[in-house]
Amino acid sequence: MLDLNRDIDSLSNFKRNTPEFLRQLKESGHPVVLTINGKAELVVQDSASYQRLLELEEKAERMEALQASLADMKAGRVIPAESMLAEMRQILAEKQ
Repeated sequence: MLDLNRDIDSLSNFKRNTPEFLRQLKESGHPVVLTINGKAELVVQDSASYQRLLELEEKAERMEALQASLADMKAGRVIPAESMLAEMRQILAEKQ
């Protein structure tokens, strides 16, 4: 979680104190927002935290797809697998 009191700093300060920022990033796992002329411009985080973020994003996308599939099932917008397979067998048999 981003701590607004601790995790926002200037790019100039980051450049001057890079080793300290790297230590902080690895220990806390929190990203740091870097500002340029007082505006948030960049977000820096350690690779392990970034990997966790990517995994969470992927999991959220899968959950969203599953929820859409469940909604389709509940609304009757799907065909049972057995019916579809039977239809495919019939089409294949007609082509032979």
